[in-house]
Amino acid sequence: MKILFLGDSITDAGRDRSRPDSLGAGYPLLVSARLGAGRPGAFTFRNTGVGGDRSVDIYARIKRDCWNWRPDVLSLLAGVNDVWHELGEDRNGVDAERFYRVYRMLAEDTLARLPDVTLLLMEPFVLPGTGTSGSWETFSREVALRAQAVREVAGEVRAHFLPLQALLDEACRRCPPEYWLLDGVHPTPAGHQLIADAWLELFQSEIAP
Repeated sequence: MKILFLGDSITDAGRDRSRPDSLGAGYPLLVSARLGAGRPGAFTFRNTGVGGDRSVDIYARIKRDCWNWRPDVLSLLAGVNDVWHELGEDRNGVDAERFYRVYRMLAEDTLARLPDVTLLLMEPFVLPGTGTSGSWETFSREVALRAQAVREVAGEVRAHFLPLQALLDEACRRCPPEYWLLDGVHPTPAGHQLIADAWLELFQSEIAP
């Protein structure tokens, strides 16, 4: 089974882009370690996350970085940069309505090209932190709108949806937000482990052969 992780810097996690087998230091590596140790030789993994990507950037490279490899499972995490880029000097974010349309095209076009692929769509998330506190109201409202769009698309195309915001909110009852997300967006090692555990639970209960 070929499993592809696609997304932005949260998925990228410092991978070596010159090496197709490099999984970075985040949740894709943790997922591959657990599945690979439990069922040696049963899975092949690839990470094509790119730091800074919005939904439109992922859509622009979907053929090269997904379809051409023909994965059996596509795991996709996107949405926070569609908000974050609007808050920078360039104001080049992707509004919620456009995000929904682009995200749905990502899912539908992938299913049209790879009708047997299994889609695992991950909910975008955000916490208060050094990267988000200055615009917290906007971040929390707008990321929630992208999360709702992902949930809706998952239902419409019968994909698997992985909720993550409530998981992180609950984790903050045990330790402060910066323990899980360095800046309100990028996970710490503990944050990546939380995400990997949730990913594995969904995969093993709903997808794994």
